[in-house]
Amino acid sequence: MTPIDTSLAAVLAPVAVPSKFRQFYSLTKPRVVQLIVFCALIGMALAVPGVPNWAEVKLGLTACVGIWLVAGAAAAFNCLVEQGIDARMKRTSWRATAQGQISNMLTLSFSAGLCAIGSAILYIWVNPLTMWLTFATFVGYAVIYTVVLKPLTPQNIVIGGASGAMPPVLGWAAMTGTVGPEALILFLIIFLWTPPHFWALALYRVEDYRKAGLPMLPVTHGNEFTRLQIFLYTLVLVPACLMPFAFSMSSWLYLVSALLLSVGFCWYGWRLWRNYSEALARKTFRFSLVHLSVLFAALLVDHYFI
Repeated sequence: MTPIDTSLAAVLAPVAVPSKFRQFYSLTKPRVVQLIVFCALIGMALAVPGVPNWAEVKLGLTACVGIWLVAGAAAAFNCLVEQGIDARMKRTSWRATAQGQISNMLTLSFSAGLCAIGSAILYIWVNPLTMWLTFATFVGYAVIYTVVLKPLTPQNIVIGGASGAMPPVLGWAAMTGTVGPEALILFLIIFLWTPPHFWALALYRVEDYRKAGLPMLPVTHGNEFTRLQIFLYTLVLVPACLMPFAFSMSSWLYLVSALLLSVGFCWYGWRLWRNYSEALARKTFRFSLVHLSVLFAALLVDHYFI
């Protein structure tokens, strides 16, 4: 076959369409849900003194399944509501809902089914408090944030960040049936971490958000103002990250990790504020993911080994 024939075959070849399973699975935003479950798992681990027994392990695994299902339901509902926006944004235009590969009714049914099954698991096999808190998180993200806040205010990610900060609280409630002050400290860390994390992404995706008509902070207040807010939030985040040590939830291992990670995040925030580049915004966004993941992993290691 000649090069011309090869090119023609490539043009005429049918575009590969993912299987229905992959399409539905992608609607649950697996990477986001993995981080949610990981943060919930940290809350579970810290709520149990010492090494958990087999009954506590089973309870934790059951709670993880329930939380995963409800979080996936919220993500699918988000894809349904934002399919028009997703279609206009390069970052999300590949989603099955944005491309019309899955109907609205199927997506809604899928979301409702996941939410119902996950809620039933949490209510029957974990405890009612965890179920209601998880369902409230679903409403906070899928409805209050996605439908109300995101299209109306540049502070959407700040207010809506409360839903994203709930996983450790859910994990704590699953193991204890209560919401202790330790869980609220973990909530505060994620709540303050969310704006600089998301605004770093918004900086280099600003044209996507502008085309989609979303009032993200870089669109409404400009690049420089957003960079300043990122830096200020990284500073405010520092004392929050040190609170687990101050309240005797952890020891020196976590303290050292939290200090190093906080200095690193502030350094990225400072550099981004003083000398912006798209490459640096991307690095800041990626470091924010490392910051939260390693911070919580250090809490876990400190809890069991120190």
